[in-house]
Amino acid sequence: MTVKKFNLPDVGEGLTEAEIVSWKVKPGDTVAINDVICEIETAKSLVELPSPYAGTVAELLVPEGITVEVGTAIIGISDNAPDEAAPASAPAAPLAAPPAAPATPAAEQVFEASMYGKLPEDPGTSDGGPAGGPLVGSGPKADAVKRRPRKRPEVVASVAPAASAAPTASAILADEQSAPARTVEPAAPAPAVEQSPAATQGETNQAPGLTGLGATVSGIVNRVLAKPPVRKIARELGIDLADVVPTGARGEVTREDLVSYQAQRDAEVDQADTFWGASKKPQDQRVERIPVKGVRKATAKAMVESAFTAPHVSIFVDVDASRTMEFVKRLKASRDFEGIKVSPLLILSKAVIWAAARNPSVNATWVENADGKGNAEIHVKHYMNLGIAAATPRGLMVPNIKDAQDLSLKELALALNELAGTARAGKTQPAQMQGGSLTITNVGALGIDTGTPIINPGEVAIVAFGTIKQKPWVLDGEVIPRWITTLGGSFDHRVVDGDLSARFMADVASILEEPALLLD
Repeated sequence: MTVKKFNLPDVGEGLTEAEIVSWKVKPGDTVAINDVICEIETAKSLVELPSPYAGTVAELLVPEGITVEVGTAIIGISDNAPDEAAPASAPAAPLAAPPAAPATPAAEQVFEASMYGKLPEDPGTSDGGPAGGPLVGSGPKADAVKRRPRKRPEVVASVAPAASAAPTASAILADEQSAPARTVEPAAPAPAVEQSPAATQGETNQAPGLTGLGATVSGIVNRVLAKPPVRKIARELGIDLADVVPTGARGEVTREDLVSYQAQRDAEVDQADTFWGASKKPQDQRVERIPVKGVRKATAKAMVESAFTAPHVSIFVDVDASRTMEFVKRLKASRDFEGIKVSPLLILSKAVIWAAARNPSVNATWVENADGKGNAEIHVKHYMNLGIAAATPRGLMVPNIKDAQDLSLKELALALNELAGTARAGKTQPAQMQGGSLTITNVGALGIDTGTPIINPGEVAIVAFGTIKQKPWVLDGEVIPRWITTLGGSFDHRVVDGDLSARFMADVASILEEPALLLD
């Protein structure tokens, strides 16, 4: 049989590397052409890779979590054809062990003028969700499996054992299974493994169901029942047997009781240390290090490029959005919008599209050296690919709604719902983030009044939509409560001057104040 190697393809123009997020197949699996074999994270989004071959998975050449350059072989697929030269039974190649540190390209990718490249339209998306990582301080404790050295009985009898680090509950039984339990106890006093009825009758009122506290009657102390191996484990863990609830047939503390007690104790410690980490660890061991890669890395480059290339200017306007709130309420009750999520963001989106049509230069791109002779151009777009900034588990993404100017209010609502669902699932495709015209960032969803957003690369304007809340407002000479929001806009001052930015923001505000203007 022949094993064909599949090299990591360039799934987007200008991409040079990608991370293998998860494998959907394993050695021995049968795959057909276009079956999904893995998920990769590029600088733009999470992408599913289909198999170019049909056959059996022979080997996975790159482990999950490793970033490789485009053109690197990532999987071998056998065509299942007989091969006389091959041995009768060859073991499947194991998954390559991850290197000590991910390989880093020799040179950083030069950031494109547009974050989104020029990919062809993507046919669709698929559902899925990202995998989560461990919380800070939730890993195993330091020295979790350290064991005390064995001591001779005469030494143990004369010297108190030193306290040792407590292993986790899951290690207790493993420790007992890996070595025979020692039953040597200190010479005096002799441990009472179990007491005969004659010895305890009339001297104690302890019953098997009690919590293990020694009862004293007439000055006689009743010791907690436990076998020597269990006592040894308790000493090493620093557990007082009197604190453990016994479940043995005769009321004795068992190994399982210690496991349960230690697990509860570990859970309490971990819960307290979930964020701050174990307080006894050095501070350098309580720092969470998050690699910057994929979408987050590309976003960081884009924001720095935009902030230090386009001269930003920001303006703000307070808006009485009471009629927008009434309009949204009526839409929610309408049969035409049944089952569709409707929010004030829908009205703002329509307002931005409407205002951009009245002020076309806010829907443009500044192009350096457009003629190849060092002369810049302003490209005004006679279409609206409306971008909606979305915070996702993999970083900030800005997918856009293509030709949003042609959509009805209901169609726009459906497009917003689909965009948000795909982004939250981490399945936004590169084609959905390509060629944006103007962006909205809805900081109000997080309870923020407004902000000064950074313009998305390739665009010249962005609008921040603040939270809508009731405030005192002067209307017709009277102070009354109204639903008020604050809009913030940032503009590339090379294209949008103060007069144009003010007229655009005023037009957006007028729609929020009176949505009926959309009917003009």
